[in-house]
Amino acid sequence: MSERVRVLLVDDHRIVRRGLARLLAAEGDIEVVGEAADGVEALELLADTAPEGLPDVALVDVHMPRMDGTELVRRLAVEYPGTSVVVLTGLAEDEHLLACLGAGARGYLLKDAEPEEVAESVRRAARGESVLFGHAAERLIATLAPSPSSPSAGPEAALSPPARHGLTEREMEVTRLVGGGSTNREIARTLHLSEGTVRNHVTNILRKLDLRDRTALALWHAERS
Repeated sequence: MSERVRVLLVDDHRIVRRGLARLLAAEGDIEVVGEAADGVEALELLADTAPEGLPDVALVDVHMPRMDGTELVRRLAVEYPGTSVVVLTGLAEDEHLLACLGAGARGYLLKDAEPEEVAESVRRAARGESVLFGHAAERLIATLAPSPSSPSAGPEAALSPPARHGLTEREMEVTRLVGGGSTNREIARTLHLSEGTVRNHVTNILRKLDLRDRTALALWHAERS
């Protein structure tokens, strides 16, 4: 990855691409290197791009003509594995969330996400981390977490809090909020902490639990709730 994160925007609405380009241009470490109106145009653009100029991250819409986001994610994972994909969509549809993540997307955001969430998602995806905020995190956890009525989870399992696993009380509070899909800013506001302190807590939690990223932490919490 270069010093600046290179981003490709793929959305069939030009006004959305323009808005995203302006938003990301305000970030000193992110550069928009290309735009495409659908998956076919995106692949054509990438085919004409020198290897050293390929984007680090592609922000991809789901619903597009000719080739939709899910198929594009699948193609990018095979043909351009060095480009991480974050799906940015206006519709909260569980089937598309799971399909895109299953096809290889690093993250899934709604278009009403806060600007800082979009920028942070680009940075995380460029580092190879998974990216889920708000609704996407909640729906994925709800889908993958065991049901309280399942044979493996008796009534006491549904009511008992997760074991601490070496975490402090504060770290357990942060873990619970990460599990609910809260951003660092939201956690800081809830717990009356600075965002820097929250980031430090998350880093320490991931280290203690030997987890890779926030998505893994959210799933860890869901499995033990």
